[in-house]
Parts: sequence; structure tokens; C-alpha cells
Amino acid sequence: MQVVHADATTPYDNADVELVNLVHPPTWRNPQPAAKYDFVVLGGGTAGLVSAVGAAGLGARVALVERDLLGGDCLNTGCVPSKAVIRSARLVGEVKRASALGVTTGAVEVDFGAVMRRMRQRRASIAHNDSAERLRKAGVDVFFGAAAFVDEQTVAVDDQRLRFRRAVIATGGRPTAPPVPGLETVPFLTNETIFSLTELPRRLMVIGGGPIGCELSQAFARFGSAVTLFDLGRQVLPREDADAADVVRRSLQSDGVRFELGVRLDRVVAYEGEARVHYIRSAGGLLGSGSVASDAVLVATGRAPNIEGLNLEAAGITATKKGVTVNDRLQTSNPRVYASGDVCSQYKFTHAADAMSRIVIQNALFYGRRKASALVIPWTTYTDPEIAHVGVSAADVVKSDGRLQTITVPFSDIDRAVVDDETDGFVRVHHEKGRLRGCTIVAAHAGEMIGEVAYAMTHGGTLSALSSTVHPYPTQAEALRKAGDLYRRQSLTPGLRRWLERYFTWTR
Repeated sequence: MQVVHADATTPYDNADVELVNLVHPPTWRNPQPAAKYDFVVLGGGTAGLVSAVGAAGLGARVALVERDLLGGDCLNTGCVPSKAVIRSARLVGEVKRASALGVTTGAVEVDFGAVMRRMRQRRASIAHNDSAERLRKAGVDVFFGAAAFVDEQTVAVDDQRLRFRRAVIATGGRPTAPPVPGLETVPFLTNETIFSLTELPRRLMVIGGGPIGCELSQAFARFGSAVTLFDLGRQVLPREDADAADVVRRSLQSDGVRFELGVRLDRVVAYEGEARVHYIRSAGGLLGSGSVASDAVLVATGRAPNIEGLNLEAAGITATKKGVTVNDRLQTSNPRVYASGDVCSQYKFTHAADAMSRIVIQNALFYGRRKASALVIPWTTYTDPEIAHVGVSAADVVKSDGRLQTITVPFSDIDRAVVDDETDGFVRVHHEKGRLRGCTIVAAHAGEMIGEVAYAMTHGGTLSALSSTVHPYPTQAEALRKAGDLYRRQSLTPGLRRWLERYFTWTR
């Protein structure tokens, strides 16, 4: 039941028509409800789709309720469109660096309209996976409409009633805007609307230095927008290792992004078709102020759960402004109802929603005892270079009183990174006596590399195991093996080294 702005399918070209015909067919008629369902799923985003299809595949009688477009944020306004746009922007960056690789090119010209058309076409081609017809064939009863609990075992969809044995709330989240005076007077963009643009803004102002803000700042700067990024903090990507965030900031700056960090937005003023943001900066105890004008404003400062209108109280379900309250088994205060994905989790990622929904299926339908806290969840910010992270952070190492140790392998020491001219990055692993506890990777394809570490951590892997794993040469992933090699060398104590020297002397 992800709430998607109507602008998500603007300009409503052939690709958008194809998308809507798949994920909310205009001619769709809700089925006659069964007398009772084993599983009722509220929300048709990743968490809801995985829950519904998984349960139906096991033989359960399942109903899914979606308010707007199946596929939710990920397909319509998040992962899919953003990565399609970022792919085009990455190519621009590669072409601009071509001379460093001995390749001469002409001036880069970006057809922004074509970039966005390609995005909409790719989104439509992927939408088959989330379509209403696919769900129907999988044995799921699909209901389009606004859902609300009637009591502890019943959900209403318009004038229909769905009785259930178990249910899952998977309604996702939506972007929020900061309380800046005057911001409401300008038609600002969010991730729900920016992918509907057909013309490139000459000047783009981005509020928020998190993953969405950084990814889209770099992409639009490469397309040719004059981009200014504002953030209250003094570091972009505050959840990331400071060294890693600094690499990304330098890369964005080289692409033309202007940063205004450590500033408070005072007010926004709309004037003659432009938005002017007035801000206040505090540096070294001295106050300063300034203003920046733009043709478009992107707000990327946070998200809120979609729980309004669900009538949770009728079902005895507790929630806060952060979302539905669940225990470690993802069960709400109503033992018949579970929750999954952005509506209840601190991890606002598609893959996290997928993993949580698998837990919900086991715990809700088969009296399982699986815990969400046992999940090892990596994440990636898709800037160029990318940042990928899993497990504990550098801050956790500092607070561990020596229990956790860190090993860093700079990509300047990795042959493949050297020949690729991609040395501004590193692999940093955190370990406890050789057992992997966390990792940060800054690399062109860090997201492809972090899975190896997540797998190792999930299965109790060690740095010694990474060292003994044969990695193909030359690859950037070889940095993980080198981290293992460094650990082994560090484990060679002076006493052990003296013993080995005596051994070799004796065996000559």
C-alpha cells in the first residue's frame, strides 16, 4: 500500500502506460473475498510481494491489498529509476575521464529527455516481475484500494471484508520534508517526483547529504546542472566511515557539486520562477549567512512510515512516528499481525525488506522463531565511487576498548585499481581476533564486492578464510584477500618469528 504520487507516471508516455497496465491495470476488478485467508498482506512493495508470493507458493490462501502501484517505492520511484539514471551519469563520468586513459573524445552532450525515456522503458520492462497478473497466476488474490483494520482479524478494502488467520503490514514509507519556513511555497521535488522530469534543471538545489542526495547530486551535475547540496552536518553520508564519505565528497566536487555543509536553512523564498534558499552557517563560533538561487529543489532528508488510515488501534497494533512496533520476530502487539520492510525497520533497503519478509513467512505461518536481529544486512550508496558497508563501523571500533581491530587496504596497492585509474578508495575490515565483524568498501563497484563479506559474516567467516580463498587476478576484489594476508602477517608475533628462525636454521 505504498503511497506514490500521481507524478510517478508523468509524462505518461508509452512506457508509463505499459507500467500502469502491469502494476495497476485500469480494468482490474477486485475478486470476491474468500471466507478466510491464511495470510493477508497490506502493501505491494518489495516486502509485500515477497510475503504474498512466498506464502502462496507454500500453499497458503493469500490476499494482497495495494493502494496505488504494485512494486512500491523500489520499482516506481526508488531503486529502479534511480539506478537507470545513475547508469547514464556514470557513462558521462567515464567519457570525461577518457583522456587519462589515452582516449580522445569530443565534448560530452547529454540528451536529458532521452536519459529519462530510457529510464521509463527499463522500469516498464522490469515491472512484469511485480505485475498484478503474475500475482494472480501465483495464487494471490489482489485487491486495489485503501485498506483499514476493522478488528483484530479483519481488514476492510472499500466495502469488502478480508478475514485472516495471519496478516503482515508492509506499507512502506514516504519522503518527508524539513520544517523550513517557505519551503511549502515552492514545488519541491522528492524521490517520488524527480524521475518525472523531462527537462534538465539549469540549477538544482539538494537538501540532504544522505545516499539519495549524494547519488542524485552527482548524477545531475554530470548531466550539466549546477548543483548545490545543503546539509546540517559537516559530513555527507553521516552513517558511513568518515574517510569513505570524504572520498565520495571529493568525487562529487570534481563533478561540479558545490557543498554547503554545517548550515541551517533559515527560509525559502519563491520569486519569479526561482527558489532562493537563505542559510546560516556556524564555523569556529562565528556566524555567517548566505543564499543560493535555483530552478528546482530536491528534498532528500528522511522518510516517514505509511501507517495513516490503517486504523491500527482497531486491531490492537502499537505504532510510533517511526513506524509499526515489532519484536525481534517481527510480530506486532497483535500476535496475529506481523510487519516487514520500511514500515517497521531501521534498514530502508529493498534487500532488507526481502529478508525480513522471509522471516515473517516462517514465523507467522509455521510458528517459527527466527529473529530479525540475526540478519547480516549490507548496504550500498551508488555514487561513483560507491560506498558499501556491513556490520560494525569505525565508531564502534573506537568504543570497543581494543576488542575490535581494523585493517585497511588502499586501492593504490591493488594492481587492477592502478591500471583502471581507480585508486581513490579502500577496503577496511573490522575484526575481533580475526573474526569478521564489519567492513567498508569504497570502490567503483563496491556493492558487488560487499556480498562476499556479508556471506562470510553470516557464516562465521574469518580473515584467515579470506586469505586462503583464491581470488582471480587482477581484480579489485583481491583487496579482500590482501586484508586477510595482512591479518596473518600481524598474527606473526616476535616470539613465533624467533621460533621459526630457529626452525629454519636447524633444517638447513
